[in-house]
Amino acid sequence: MSVIERIEITHHQQPLEPPFPAAWDSQPRRLFPATLVRVIDNEGREGVGSGDAMYGFEDFRSLFIGRDPLDLERHSGVIDNIGFHAGRCWPMEVALWDLAGKIRGEPVWRMLGGTSNRLRAYASSGTHRPLEQLVALAEQVRDAGFPAMKLRFGRPRLEDDIAALAAVRQTLGEAFTLMVDCNQGWRMPWDVQAPWDLAKASEVAEELIRHNVLWMEEPLYRGDYPGMAALNAHTGDRLKIAGGEMTREPYEFHEMLRRDCLDVYQPDAVCSIGMLGLSRLARDVTAHGKWFTPHTWGNGIGLIANLHLTAGTVGPEGCPYLEFPFDPPEWTPEARDYPLATPLTIDDAGWLSLSEAPGLGVMLDERRLRDTRTDRATYR
Repeated sequence: MSVIERIEITHHQQPLEPPFPAAWDSQPRRLFPATLVRVIDNEGREGVGSGDAMYGFEDFRSLFIGRDPLDLERHSGVIDNIGFHAGRCWPMEVALWDLAGKIRGEPVWRMLGGTSNRLRAYASSGTHRPLEQLVALAEQVRDAGFPAMKLRFGRPRLEDDIAALAAVRQTLGEAFTLMVDCNQGWRMPWDVQAPWDLAKASEVAEELIRHNVLWMEEPLYRGDYPGMAALNAHTGDRLKIAGGEMTREPYEFHEMLRRDCLDVYQPDAVCSIGMLGLSRLARDVTAHGKWFTPHTWGNGIGLIANLHLTAGTVGPEGCPYLEFPFDPPEWTPEARDYPLATPLTIDDAGWLSLSEAPGLGVMLDERRLRDTRTDRATYR
């Protein structure tokens, strides 16, 4: 019988040139960190995962060594418990799914239900650019084959955010799908600015409706269930409310479902609840007539994991668009996916497709990983 023989965790940092001025971070990012988890069985097969920094995991290695890697239900429960006592270690679960797929000779998307092997992607921008540069980015997104694009709000004046949206809408036309991320659900450690209240979010929502936006993302603090429910009731069929990318617990999502807080649910498998837990949540979300489309702002391993998760469980019907971080020149597939031998890309019609390769189907760039290895897993 296959057993887990060892677990390896390494940290890496890829220089970003030019630095990436993320809209949600006041400090331009000069390095892009990645934590890589490898789970190796006694027959030499290796599963890989990446995501959160895995702080606090060292004390819990013994809970996995010598165990059956296919006991995914048990492993998910242990990782969930570790999240209470230490850090978020869901990249470990991703690595276990990759290993399980290699043992079984199946791709993860089939193991999770086999609904589909592909999803359409939307281009997720991450910066506040001058209007001329933003319009050029929108044209690049359209020409690359994306059917939809997400913009970031949060400039010093709301008028500037609306002007940016209006310029992109005029450039891409009414038929092109646009989303807006308000970035009010959580903050970077040094950012103590208060999130919007319901009145401000409602004001912004009316502007988004006027510009034919599909969904309004993270318009309120992630724990403001009454506010989200009231905003969702106010916008009705005119505008979808999205969120939940950093929500941590299943009971929180079920409470949001009960209160009708959101139309679009966005938890990330490498940040919260994991592949198994989110496969169940995704089906519950779609059974309520909502969409499930994860946050994917990490490297390509996390993006591929979420693609397997979502395509396999709910497919295009439950996820019309999957997030694809894309904001050149700083944030390209090559920069984002540096741990991989080949970056993930869309086809000419905007689809992301998965193969029949077992597990996640990824191949690592071992040379790049050696060159970028460090003892840190933080942005700077």
